Amino acid sequence: MKKYLLTFALSMMSLTAFAQTDYETIMSERITKLEACKSLDDFQILANDFDRIGRKETKQWQPSYYAAFAYIQKGRMLMREGKMTELSTQANSAEKYLEQAEAIAGKDNSEIHLLKKMAFSLKMMENPAERYMTDGMKAMEELKKAESLDPSNPRVALIKAEDTYFTPEQYGGSKTKGLEQFKTALEKFNAFKPKTAVDPNWGKAEAEYFLSQTSSK
Repeated sequence: MKKYLLTFALSMMSLTAFAQTDYETIMSERITKLEACKSLDDFQILANDFDRIGRKETKQWQPSYYAAFAYIQKGRMLMREGKMTELSTQANSAEKYLEQAEAIAGKDNSEIHLLKKMAFSLKMMENPAERYMTDGMKAMEELKKAESLDPSNPRVALIKAEDTYFTPEQYGGSKTKGLEQFKTALEKFNAFKPKTAVDPNWGKAEAEYFLSQTSSK
């Protein structure tokens, strides 16, 4: 009987390990595609993929996180294309998934708070003059929260550098200071190791891009 129970327990452990490996494989494939997205449709397709994974893997926060990230990246692409009236729609979709991720991971997750910051920033950019004191302030609060929870988070440093770099000098921004912050972000990326294969690990290429543009001039 004991031998049977031991064999059963080992079998269950093997199945669990297989399921976890399968989950990480599927997620890793989608994450790689997300990092290589070049169109609005690609971002939407992957957001839908992560949604389906999240409905199956109800105890994992990463699928909802990446669904939110896909919507945020879609919004940032729309912003670059000058389609400002569509930003809040993408941000609202991202916030729905961030609520789901937070319900699983808890309220003290730096990565989730950083995406909340990015979602509020998208809303603000739809109409900066009207929304700076509302969504803009909320974005700053979320950034501070993300940094306080994990000062070593390189993505926090990256987004801070972006904000400084792209904000006009009359409003406190500075390209010079932004580049220094990109250097700090890159140092943090070089020291960073994600906890699992599917935890957030994006952003290093962006920091390298800004610094390479400077060195090439």
